Amino acid sequence: MKEMSKKQMAGAASRHRNGDGNPLGANSEIARKLKQYYDELVSDHVPDRFAQLLSQLEQAEPAQKKD
Repeated sequence: MKEMSKKQMAGAASRHRNGDGNPLGANSEIARKLKQYYDELVSDHVPDRFAQLLSQLEQAEPAQKKD
């Protein structure tokens, strides 16, 4: 496999910083869709019962660490 020269590496880094290059290549569409899906998930409402269970878990964890 051919190694990149320092000049080529600097050019690639410059394109990445300037937004000219696509660092993900063919995977950019997959990455975009995954980010969109993640953003939708984190913006969803958490059901009250689930939030209560998480709160109970957080309260129980410090008690376990003392043991």
